[in-house]
Amino acid sequence: MKTNSLDFDAQALREKILDLAMRGKLVKQDPNDEPASVLLEKIKAEKAELVKEGKIKKNKPLPEITDDEKPFDIPESWEWVRLGDAANIIMGQAPKGTTVNELGEGIEFHQGKTEFTDKIIGKSLKYTTSDNKIIDDKYIIMAVRAPVGDVNLLNRKISIGRGLAGIMPYVSNKEYIFYYLDSIKSYFEANSTGSTFKAINGNTIKNAPIPLPPLSEQSRIAAKIAQLFALLRKVESSTQQYAKLQSLLKSKVLDLAMRGKLVKQDPNDEPASVLLEKIKAEKEQLIKEKKIKRSKPLPPISDEEKPFKIPDSWEWVRLGEVLALEDGSIRRGPFGSSLKKTYFVPKGKNTYKVYEQGNAINQSVSYGHYYISKKKFNELRSFSVRPQDIIISGAGTIGKTFVLPADVPAGVINQALIRVRLNNRLITNDYFLIAFQQKVNLLNKRAKGTAIKNMFSIAHMKNDIVWALPPISEQNRIVRQFKKMNKII
Repeated sequence: MKTNSLDFDAQALREKILDLAMRGKLVKQDPNDEPASVLLEKIKAEKAELVKEGKIKKNKPLPEITDDEKPFDIPESWEWVRLGDAANIIMGQAPKGTTVNELGEGIEFHQGKTEFTDKIIGKSLKYTTSDNKIIDDKYIIMAVRAPVGDVNLLNRKISIGRGLAGIMPYVSNKEYIFYYLDSIKSYFEANSTGSTFKAINGNTIKNAPIPLPPLSEQSRIAAKIAQLFALLRKVESSTQQYAKLQSLLKSKVLDLAMRGKLVKQDPNDEPASVLLEKIKAEKEQLIKEKKIKRSKPLPPISDEEKPFKIPDSWEWVRLGEVLALEDGSIRRGPFGSSLKKTYFVPKGKNTYKVYEQGNAINQSVSYGHYYISKKKFNELRSFSVRPQDIIISGAGTIGKTFVLPADVPAGVINQALIRVRLNNRLITNDYFLIAFQQKVNLLNKRAKGTAIKNMFSIAHMKNDIVWALPPISEQNRIVRQFKKMNKII
C-alpha cells in the first residue's frame, strides 16, 4: 500500500483476505469448537430428513476427494468435502415466454447475472407466473453462463433462468460458503466448457471441493471477512474522495499559474510585449533575406477570446506567434495507413525511425515499428524531429506530450503525431507543457471521429486558441513553483 498517495489495490487485498480465510489463517482455531467431522454427520442427517420429506431428491454418492484436488492444507479440525455433499444445488431453467412479463405479475425472474452487485442481487424488472425453479434467502446464487462463477446472496424469493444456479448449504454458515465460492471463481472458469460462451453444469458445481471448518469457526470467519471488507470499502471511498480533491487542487494550481497568481511578478522582468516585438523584427529580417517564407497573418485577439485578466507584463498570444521562426515549426505527420507498403522499409543501417503516437504516450524514443529509407527521409525533412521538439499524440488518446531528449534518433513523425517546435526565447518547453494542460479539453472537443477520435486540427491549435504569455523569467519561476506544488499534492 502506498500510504503517501492513498493508492492501493483493493481487489488484490480482498483476494488475499479470502485466501487467508479459506486456509484457516484469518481467525484462530478454538479447541473447544465441535470439529467439522461431527458437522458432516449432522449434514448427512439433515439431507436424509429432507429426502424423506420429499423436499430434495436423493443423489448418487459423489467420489472421494483425492489429494491432488486439495489446493492447500487446512487445519486438523476442518474437512475437505464436495460442494454437492454440503449443499443442495438447483440449476435454473427458462420459463415459457408466455409466463414472463414486466407488469409485476408472479415472481421476480432473473435470467443471468445482470443484476448482481457486490453482495445482494439487485431488483429485476422481469417477472414470471411460473412456479418453477424458485429459490429464497437460504440460497446463494451463482452465474453459470458467460461469465461463470460470480456469486450473490438473496434476501427474497426469485425464479432463476438457465444462466443461474441456486446453492443452499446444509447446517453451515451461508455467508462462509458464499465467501468461499467468491474466492474460487477461477476454478469454475477453468472447468467451464463452450467456445461461443463459457458455461458450467450442475456436476461441475457439485464436484467442487470446499474446505469445511467447524460451524462456530465458519461464523467467525464470515464475520471477520465482512468486517475487513467494510473497512476496505471505507478506505476506497476515502481514496476516491482524496483523488477528487487531489484533482481539484491540481486544477486550481494550474488555474492560478495561468492567471499569473501562482508567483509574484518581478518589475525587473522584460515584459512579454517587448520580447514579442524583438522576435517580430527578427522574423521580418529573415523574410527579407529569403531564409523563411512569409506566413499568413494571425487574426487579432478579441476581448471575447480572453478568458480572464492577466498581469500587465503578460501578453495574450496565439501559438503561431511563439513557434520557432523556421518553416515547419508545427507539423502533423504525413503517413496514412495506405502508404505503409510504399513508404516503410525494414530496419537497417541507413534507415530512419518513424515516430508514432506511442512514443508520446509512453514518453520513450524506443517505442515504434516503422522505418523509412534515407531517400524518403530527405524528401520529408520538414517532418523530421530534433532534440527539444515536443510531440503530441492524437487519434484516440489525444494530448499526451513528450519532449524529445538530446540523443533522439533521427526520424520523422507519423500522422498520429503533431510536432511542436517552440521559440524558446519566447516560451520554454516546460511552461508550454503546463499551459497545454488547460488546452487539451478544447482540443478534444475539436477532434473529429466517433469510434476513435482523429487528431485535432493544426490550424485550430495554431490560430484559434489563445495563450497567456508571461515574461520568460516568470515562466521559469511558475514552472518551479508549479512542480513544487504538484509534488506536495
